[in-house]
Amino acid sequence: MADPIHQFVIQPIIPFEVGGIDLSFTNSALWMTIAAVTSITFLSVSMRRKSLVPDRMQMSSEIVYQFIADMIRENIGSKGREYFPLIFTIFMMVLLGNMLGLIPYSFTYTSHLIVTGALALMIFLMVMVIGIFRHGTHFFSLFLPPDVPAWLLPLIIPIEIMSFLVRPVTLSVRLFANMMAGHIMLKVFAGFSAGAMSLGAAGIIAGLFPAAFNTVMITFELLIAFLQAYVFTILCCIYLKDTIEIGH
Repeated sequence: MADPIHQFVIQPIIPFEVGGIDLSFTNSALWMTIAAVTSITFLSVSMRRKSLVPDRMQMSSEIVYQFIADMIRENIGSKGREYFPLIFTIFMMVLLGNMLGLIPYSFTYTSHLIVTGALALMIFLMVMVIGIFRHGTHFFSLFLPPDVPAWLLPLIIPIEIMSFLVRPVTLSVRLFANMMAGHIMLKVFAGFSAGAMSLGAAGIIAGLFPAAFNTVMITFELLIAFLQAYVFTILCCIYLKDTIEIGH
């Protein structure tokens, strides 16, 4: 049976090293590039006509645009429109990383903690920098919930600080763990099917069961790919909301 973990190995395609630092173009970088090109091409081609009565491609891009716009308005508010390019880019990057990873022999870059962690850390640092820039030291009132009795403050403030600092960890681990677990399960059942079918006529019949289960799992993984992109993006919106609401 093929190693189900092998699909997550980052391999250099174009080796490149500077001063002992490995800057190779890897399979992960390749599929990030494919995701970026796919997104830009789809949006550019679909909106090229800008028709008043949209065709299917234009309608699809408009649905995605409206979906992100509604998400920002509901979770950040009308002032959150300034974050639209960032939120839209994050959603497309995560969604395409999840979806493209289901193509055979592809690479799921969102199944790596370094990728999801970098995205989550970027959002976390943006919240800190923008929040302090806009609100000064009053930004730290975020750790002091209103109407809390004074005798509870020594307990509440450390809890609030800890919950704030753990945001990038929970945000990144949720996405990477779900992607990795789903792909491992698909690989394991595919291995069961391939192993059974190599045993002859009886094995072929037996191998149909894990193959059928894998078909169902792929459909389920498509749903998970979208849901995880949605959850990751909506949590980014909720965290960025702190840069606007503090002091209001």
